[in-house]
Amino acid sequence: MPKIKMLSKRKQKCPEGWDDIEPTLKEFEQEMREAENESTEGMRKVESTWSIMRVHHQRSKYLFDLYYKREAISRKLYRYCLKNGYGDANLIAKWKAQGFEKLCCLQCIQPLDSNYGTTCICRVPKNNLEEGRTVECVHCGCRGCASSD
Repeated sequence: MPKIKMLSKRKQKCPEGWDDIEPTLKEFEQEMREAENESTEGMRKVESTWSIMRVHHQRSKYLFDLYYKREAISRKLYRYCLKNGYGDANLIAKWKAQGFEKLCCLQCIQPLDSNYGTTCICRVPKNNLEEGRTVECVHCGCRGCASSD
């Protein structure tokens, strides 16, 4: 995940509406710091990054909802947030495509990252899985992000 860029010494001017969303983005930044500093003792190796992935997803989803769903922020502010690393532009682009509305992370749709050359198990609809089987993605800990669920 890209590091969030802070305002430079040139005092880059923030777009209108920044003051409204800045406190929420600061909370996400604090959650990210806590997730990064979280102890990984007793966790499997793959579980150590799940909390970071969760916060990253929530922060990107927040920007997506503000701009595309509620239309509460301007295009200029949206672009500013993406440019400065507050959201994942590639993940947001996938959310706009049909069938990927609930996508948890980009690793889940990359066939090269899976054992069998297909997408992740969390992309399989729950009604196509065995009864009572719990699914957990190894990349991000998602328990199902298929759009048909």
